[in-house]
Amino acid sequence: MIDVVQVLRELVAIDSTSIRTNGPMLEALEKHAHALGFNTQRQQWTDERGVPKANLIARRGTGAALALVGHTDCVPFDPAWTGALTGEEKDGKLFGRGSADTKSFIAASLSAASRSQKPLTLVFTADEEVGCLGAAKLVQESLVRVKYAIVGEPTRLIPVLGHKGYCLAEVHITGSEGHSAYPETGASAILAAGHVLQEIEAAALKLSREQDPRFSPPFTTYNVGLISGGKAKNIIAGECKLTVEWRPLPGQNVRRALELLQQACARVAEGRISGAERRISIEVREQRLDEGIAVPEESPVVRFLAAQSGNAPQTIPFGTELPYLAALGAQACVFGPGDIRVAHKTGEFVPLAELHKAVDILSAAIDHFT
Repeated sequence: MIDVVQVLRELVAIDSTSIRTNGPMLEALEKHAHALGFNTQRQQWTDERGVPKANLIARRGTGAALALVGHTDCVPFDPAWTGALTGEEKDGKLFGRGSADTKSFIAASLSAASRSQKPLTLVFTADEEVGCLGAAKLVQESLVRVKYAIVGEPTRLIPVLGHKGYCLAEVHITGSEGHSAYPETGASAILAAGHVLQEIEAAALKLSREQDPRFSPPFTTYNVGLISGGKAKNIIAGECKLTVEWRPLPGQNVRRALELLQQACARVAEGRISGAERRISIEVREQRLDEGIAVPEESPVVRFLAAQSGNAPQTIPFGTELPYLAALGAQACVFGPGDIRVAHKTGEFVPLAELHKAVDILSAAIDHFT
């Protein structure tokens, strides 16, 4: 059988930050998959920066009803974190970038697969952290068809009933440059951005009235994560850009928040906001519109994982590849060892007790859903 800790340390040692190729990760995974009797297939492409990427689909036997799905990429780590790629074990935990999100699930999947020779599909995707791009490729070519799927994410071994969507847009504000000593010579895009921010706050309040108690917070949220503009302290800013994200509730039209954002920007640009700058134009460029998803509590996968883990199902506030597996026809559930609250930060870790329990649960799932 595969030693899950040894495999996890091997995977953590590979720098699979999304900006890099995930080829080294796939080589390591393919080696283990072949040793376990899987046939493998790579779905390859080159990303917009010219970096080679691929999904790995491993199949053993025929008629597999279950797929175990994990993403191979990680978020960047601080160069000052000297232990990011070491896989250090301390106090019952294994530390390293990706140890929780989500190399622990991948290692547990391989270890569970080593306990039997039953039919099974393993799916290892690229670029989840930058927009679930690998999972979208799977859907485009319909490469995976199974009845059930477990999607690996650090949920503390809690089965997931669904999550909000993820949407993104850029707001480009164009004004007119001028000398800062003569305000009449220009129109400040930055001051206009201030009015847009106030309007976004008002739109957020409107969205907060539409609630789903299964989620926390129970409404669609906006976030203005980035803002940039201006050239110098003594130049009236001719341009300003805001990056706006929102996380819509399942069942809510993802364009509702976009339309509220567009209406807010139109009010500012048309001068209907008190004090708005003149000669302002605003363009809203949508970039991503991913819907939320809800999983029935009576789903066989949810019920099985709840019984095996002893944990009641919950919703989560972050996005996953779950909608893509659902689009491929699978009854799917997000589940895995580790805690998302320690992922994406220096000192990321997975508790070894959870890692070993995940192997037991996934092994039982392979037996149950075959």
